[in-house]
Amino acid sequence: MRAFLPITAIAALALAGCDSSRDEAAAEDTTTAEAAATGQPDMATPANAQAFVDAAAASDMFEVESSKLAETKGKDPAVKDFAAMMVKDHTKSSEELKAAAAKATPPPSVAPKLSAAQQADLDALKAAGDDFDRLYAQKQVAAHEQALAMLRAYAEGGDAAPLKDFAGKTAPVVAGHLDAARKLPK
Repeated sequence: MRAFLPITAIAALALAGCDSSRDEAAAEDTTTAEAAATGQPDMATPANAQAFVDAAAASDMFEVESSKLAETKGKDPAVKDFAAMMVKDHTKSSEELKAAAAKATPPPSVAPKLSAAQQADLDALKAAGDDFDRLYAQKQVAAHEQALAMLRAYAEGGDAAPLKDFAGKTAPVVAGHLDAARKLPK
């Protein structure tokens, strides 16, 4: 009887894991469907070169725009320094993305457009007032976590070699940004 109980528990856990996999897949399908329906970039797992370019360009645009705000509205010198690095590095990333996209066949268009969520985050930063530094740090951590996951996923399974190379080379830079963002004053 004792051997039966652990086996039953293991079977129950295995079944629960199957259900959570279905839930995760359903959530992923919903996210992708919502992105397609709204025309917004899907940063989680870009399905093709154009989706990746759309998401990467939007990510860079958000970083540059939010960081330009931080350069003027930020109070803490660490926030201002981080923001200056973001403007510089993500402007460079945008140029490298354009160059990589031009080498892909067929070349995807690079027309940055913020997602609705990114625009809402930018609007929240504009209205943040005295809470700006804390909110900026929070948004930077979230944005870099998403961008890093997207870059790693595309570097591993993307469909255009020049963009896969770009993603692979850019991921460590974004990982460094994420580490720095996590150290910003809260």
